[in-house]
Amino acid sequence: MHRHGYKGRKFGRETDQRLALTRGLMCSLIRYQSITTTLARAKEIRRGLEKLITMAKKGDLHNRRLIIARLNDIEAATLLVDVIAPQIKRNSGYLRIEHAGYRRGDNSEMGTISFVDEISYEVKKEEKPAKEEKKAEAKKPATKKPAAKKETK
Repeated sequence: MHRHGYKGRKFGRETDQRLALTRGLMCSLIRYQSITTTLARAKEIRRGLEKLITMAKKGDLHNRRLIIARLNDIEAATLLVDVIAPQIKRNSGYLRIEHAGYRRGDNSEMGTISFVDEISYEVKKEEKPAKEEKKAEAKKPATKKPAAKKETK
């Protein structure tokens, strides 16, 4: 049988199981910045996730909805679009795969996949007390100042 025109790895699974596996791995990578899995799985999720990061860098509503549909996880999609994508300064090659030896049980090749750029997940908090002070000032009744006497010449 020829191999032309076939894309992607099958992992010995049916389509729905394979999609669930790749979605789960991509969401884990988004949440934890780095995961260790088999080398074949790492190479496969890199293909999909780099496309999603490119969409997330555009940041419009249509691409956000496409990312949510592909990941099937709103929290991971929001994290990708709002936190990770603005911190990435490069145009491509967002992920790196490093060889991590062999698994003890079946001797399969392992790899660690992670983001090339350092990513901080700290969310900047806006100062809410300043807004509350403005509201408190607005609620206070305005005090009238005594009118100044007009000087006549």
